[in-house]
Order: sequence, then structure tokens, then C-alpha cells
Amino acid sequence: MTVKEAIETRRSVRKFKSTPIEDEKLIAVLEAGRLSPSARNQQQWKFFVVRDRAILEKLYVASENQPSVQSAPAALVAVATGDIQMACGGHTSAIDTSIAFAYMLLRAWELGLGTCWLGRFHEDQVKAALNLPADNTVVAFTPLGYPDETPEPRPRKDASEIYQII
Repeated sequence: MTVKEAIETRRSVRKFKSTPIEDEKLIAVLEAGRLSPSARNQQQWKFFVVRDRAILEKLYVASENQPSVQSAPAALVAVATGDIQMACGGHTSAIDTSIAFAYMLLRAWELGLGTCWLGRFHEDQVKAALNLPADNTVVAFTPLGYPDETPEPRPRKDASEIYQII
């Protein structure tokens, strides 16, 4: 699968098989994040693959009981460990960690794994479940596993509404 194919075919998966994920695939997903770019090459992030059922249950509660978190054999959590305000005003904690997370989701898809970037979770509960320091920021969180569904593509705005070549 090419990067283009991964971008075009990736879908948010909310139903997962109970099949365990091979360690080699987990490492490949984590490596995609590790190798992603960051401002000033600071790499101020940590990535967690959670397979422990007790911690997954805490993440399920932290996600306001989203069924996909409970049904997946694992979860992937991206955490910013520092922050720099760039000259443009953006904060590296959110930007860099989101870039890395997007790389990981595309790599996961390439390897046959499904994800669904969650925007509904209680950061304090995720931090408690993972025993994270107070100064860390949970940026992104997804269930991770082999899809047990084939979601249809979602509609996209026309290109003329999104970009211009000037």
C-alpha cells in the first residue's frame, strides 16, 4: 500500500475483532510516530500502546464509555511532554504530537489495523490511568485493532472549497 492509498482508503473504525496485535506491528506503528517531524527536532512526546485490560477499562470510562475503546484489543495514546510556542503562535505540544499521531494512524492502516481518533475523553482520567505527570498533555487517543467492520467513505467537500493554487 502506498501513502496515497492509505490516505485515500483509511476509515474510522469503531468495531474490532478480539485478535491480539502482533508486537512487530505495534513497534512499526510506534516507529512511524518516533520518526515524524517536530519543531526544532525536540520530539517532546511519548506514545503508549495499552493492552492491559484493567487500564483499557479505565480508558473506556475516560472516553465516556465509547464502545470501540472497550471492544478493541489495544489503545494508542499520544502524550506531549513539553511545549514550545513557535513564532507563528502555534504550540508544539498539540501540533507535533498530532503530526506524529497521524503518521501512526496511517501506518496502522497500512498494516491492516483500524483506528478512530477520539475527541471525547477526559484528560485527567487518561493521565491517571497511565500514571502521567501533571505537566504532560494527552493530545490524542484511539482504540487500535483489527477491524470488524468496513466503513463506507465519508463525504468530503469539493476541492474548490478547500484549497487554491495561487
